[in-house]
Amino acid sequence: MPGIPIPRIIFVPGKNPKPPPQEHRAQLWRCLLEGVRRARPEICADMQSHGDAFSLADWNYSYYGCQKPMGPDIPWIDALLAQPAATEQDRREASHWRRHLVQLGYLVADFIPKLIPLLPDPKVKATIEETLRYFENRDGAAELVRQPLERAFHEVCDLNVPFLIIGHSLGSVIAYDALWKLSHEGTSACRVDLFLTLGSPLGTRFVQKRVLGHGARGRQRFPANIRRWHNITAVGDLTAFDPWVRDDFRDMIRLGLVEDIRDTHEPVYNYFRSSDGLNVHRSYGYLVNPAVGAVIASWWEEKNKVTSYKL
Repeated sequence: MPGIPIPRIIFVPGKNPKPPPQEHRAQLWRCLLEGVRRARPEICADMQSHGDAFSLADWNYSYYGCQKPMGPDIPWIDALLAQPAATEQDRREASHWRRHLVQLGYLVADFIPKLIPLLPDPKVKATIEETLRYFENRDGAAELVRQPLERAFHEVCDLNVPFLIIGHSLGSVIAYDALWKLSHEGTSACRVDLFLTLGSPLGTRFVQKRVLGHGARGRQRFPANIRRWHNITAVGDLTAFDPWVRDDFRDMIRLGLVEDIRDTHEPVYNYFRSSDGLNVHRSYGYLVNPAVGAVIASWWEEKNKVTSYKL
């Protein structure tokens, strides 16, 4: 499509060591395209010809000091892509009553922080510990992990094209903080067209009381460089045990900082499986889902409606 600026997508991964960035990026892009294809095949065909539109704001190596091999995940990603939808077994496991009971416990602990050490799920406890390390800026970790997205933000803004930031898990918190910092401490008037959060803990009080700007009032409290925000949480994803963000951040709408904040309320199933069983939190499983693909496809389709994305 000559003469039309090609939009950009920046992906901010969640916690844990990741594969080498180029290998990781390739598999994420592969899953994203499949999710778009399932929702809007004609949009996928257009996106496939613009592979350079997708980039990875990789912060994990600088945070963990190591990488994981890509190879072991490939067969499971292949199986995910070959499976057209969640099976009945996937749905039963994701919505099992034990998950609901654990989720209720987390919601109570979110209001009574002293209960957090008693949480039963080691993965969620590990997520909380990683998040605390980030918020406490131990060894300058917070500033370090925000830098890749801040660089990518400036690079895309210089192109003057619409762009989407996808934040998964802890990556959504890092992205939120980076956007707050860029809008209140930076000089750029650039705005992200769509902020898409997947499996995000931003709906929890634990996170909201610690993000940048949490102690400020009025417009200073929130990022001022997000046009629209869409949040999606998979059924049974305990990292996002409070799956809604609109109710917590609605003041952003009232203050005119964002046009809309939307939560997907229809059930979304993440059916990524590995040798460890069903993992409803994995980013590959989110990206391949047509509910996520539909949001990305609609945004991509609308890219021609605005010629400039700077204020």
